[in-house]
Amino acid sequence: MPHCPNGHSSAAEDYCDVCGELMAGAASTASGPAEPPPEPCPVDGTPRSGRFCETCGYDFETGNRGGGPPPQPARPAVSGGWSAVVSADREYFATVVAEMGPDAAALTFPPYAPDRRYLLVGPQVRIGRRSLSRGFVPEIDLSIPPADPGVSHIHAVLLARPDGGWALVDPGSTNGTTINGSTEPIACNVEVPLKNGDRIHVGAWTTITLRKE
Repeated sequence: MPHCPNGHSSAAEDYCDVCGELMAGAASTASGPAEPPPEPCPVDGTPRSGRFCETCGYDFETGNRGGGPPPQPARPAVSGGWSAVVSADREYFATVVAEMGPDAAALTFPPYAPDRRYLLVGPQVRIGRRSLSRGFVPEIDLSIPPADPGVSHIHAVLLARPDGGWALVDPGSTNGTTINGSTEPIACNVEVPLKNGDRIHVGAWTTITLRKE
């Protein structure tokens, strides 16, 4: 027979009507139906934690697959298209250092980091750093020296819009993504429309500027 672990006399057999403790010997009651397991990625089986697979970048909403052959960086832009210019931004770096305080002591701004230009093609362009163990290489690879230490494997994703423009999504990066000098990160898994000249800030010093050619 169930009894209170604190020795109280209780008429209830599930929780003590004196102290509220679960009665010893009482069957625990379920708080509700068990949540179903997360949806697995159809490409590699990784449990879903957001819109994009953390391992391969698969888009659960559109079905666009990540992976594929390594992208070709620094392709020449064509008239009428969009490109992204990756720069080491000293002003943004100073903001990051100021926010981190003493924790930023190990960060050093790269003395040589030439700009890189990427042509935006396809339904999505992933921003992040490669993982050789996973066979993952993002279209905009920020692990190319000088590698930005504050960038996640899939830090952000540029999504092509039906009107020919682009939108930005942060699928849940560790350090967040900001735009146009703001210190407030964009919301996770929310599409943010972009326009010509917008600046995307990721990691410790990287700024990515969108250009319409």
